[in-house]
Amino acid sequence: MIDIRVLLADDHVLVRSGIHSLLRSMTGIQVVAEAADGEEALRLAETHQPDLAILDIAMKGMNGVEAVRRIKVKCPNIKLLMLSMYSSEEYVMQALNAGAHGYLLKDSAAYELERAIRQVMQGIRYLDSFLSPDALDLYMRRVAEKGASAEVLTPRQRQILQLIAEGHNTKEIAYHLNLSGKTVETHRAQLMERLDIHDVPGLVLYAVRSGLITIEK
Repeated sequence: MIDIRVLLADDHVLVRSGIHSLLRSMTGIQVVAEAADGEEALRLAETHQPDLAILDIAMKGMNGVEAVRRIKVKCPNIKLLMLSMYSSEEYVMQALNAGAHGYLLKDSAAYELERAIRQVMQGIRYLDSFLSPDALDLYMRRVAEKGASAEVLTPRQRQILQLIAEGHNTKEIAYHLNLSGKTVETHRAQLMERLDIHDVPGLVLYAVRSGLITIEK
């Protein structure tokens, strides 16, 4: 059997090690690279060109959703499976809208992880068995009625929004992204105007609801 070459991305070393062990026990699946954040995942995806990338949704710096968006653009042939502890419709839809081919909860059984991999590799969208398609449809209708989502932001604006919501100030964001403070402030003003949110608490709440960050992060 031809191996399915997998890139695994999770910022928790023990979790990543556990998933790696599970994958190693499955026939025809080979982990070719591991990443600790979205930026590393994107870099390794371009280098190794795996068949499948399995990404945690909540990673600092560049989260799994943003990594999915960028991998989808740079490496369109890679299948993308989101792995998360969050079952809310907001997180699921953010992942699917970004380009994920499947969404699996971290507390799923090992056999469901393997089933998700096989199904995604066949080109079939996979949703964890605990997720309700009806609830997702309802959420999509609700979002359509409300209008704006994180999709209206540019990739750079989403990145800056995530860093703001994680508690970083302008100087720290500028250093992290190798930008000038003035450029960061310009992006910040533009994303506030686009979202019609004009204070940091509002941006944090929006980032949580949009799946850019989690409460724990």
